[in-house]
Amino acid sequence: MGLLDGKVAIVTGAGRGIGREEALLLASEGAKVIVNDVGAGLHGEGGADAHPADEVVSLIKKNGGEAAVNGDDISSWEGGRNVVTQAIDTFGALDILVNNAGILRDKMSFNMDESDWDDVIRVHLKGHFAPTHHAAVYWRNRAKAGEEVTGRIINTSSEAGLFGNAGQANYGAAKAGIAALTWILARELGRYGVTANAIAPRARTRMTENLFGEMAKAGDDGAFDAWDPKNIANLVAFLAAPESADVNGQIFVVFGGNVYAMSAFQPVGQVTRDSAWTPQELIDAKGELFKGIDSGVPKFSFF
Repeated sequence: MGLLDGKVAIVTGAGRGIGREEALLLASEGAKVIVNDVGAGLHGEGGADAHPADEVVSLIKKNGGEAAVNGDDISSWEGGRNVVTQAIDTFGALDILVNNAGILRDKMSFNMDESDWDDVIRVHLKGHFAPTHHAAVYWRNRAKAGEEVTGRIINTSSEAGLFGNAGQANYGAAKAGIAALTWILARELGRYGVTANAIAPRARTRMTENLFGEMAKAGDDGAFDAWDPKNIANLVAFLAAPESADVNGQIFVVFGGNVYAMSAFQPVGQVTRDSAWTPQELIDAKGELFKGIDSGVPKFSFF
């Protein structure tokens, strides 16, 4: 018996890396999986592979599971609708949506082209919202018809979005948007039996090779591999499980064997009175406002 027996899942960007491991693990836990991937390169260019999702589907079927390939561009409205429709038409339902697909176009803000900004925002942020919109319509309609719904949305944010990272204005802005989107979806869809959570993963993928270099390479000494994408998939399966119905609107940083539940923005300092502050008065009160904290740019990450 698997945690997800009888469930139907979509995993976007599931041809490689984290998405691949998520699809394989969800299937091993009993879910029927739509494996979405457009076969694009790291920077979103086409033609790198025809359908990298084929191998993932073959592995799932070889291990006794059920899966199907979807090659739609989920950053388009039509593509988002198609992948949801395929899940329902092929397997009769949709229970889990894992939004994972993304690309990189890292540049400093003063070197970034308009297309670098537009493409990354489109693939990450719209690529999360388009399939989510169509899944939400499906789940809401079922709930309003009196059916029991146990929908799960699992989004992929990043520490670049939670803390900011130089050279990733487009990527970080998209990932911060995904965190906000997750909170909003949790508030909107909870009444219909749907949860929405997000992960901010550290793992060895095509995206992290240039960010973390030697640290992200696999060791050959048999020790625990903290960078293995399988570590991320375990958290996703947990969030997808029926037992996690009480986990909603949460953001998790996950790396190796470490899982951190992150809080939303909280005040870290304040000055308060019953009248407005003048600019000079705020200058004078700056020490109190930032009492106990640094007034400079917050550090990246917390490791």
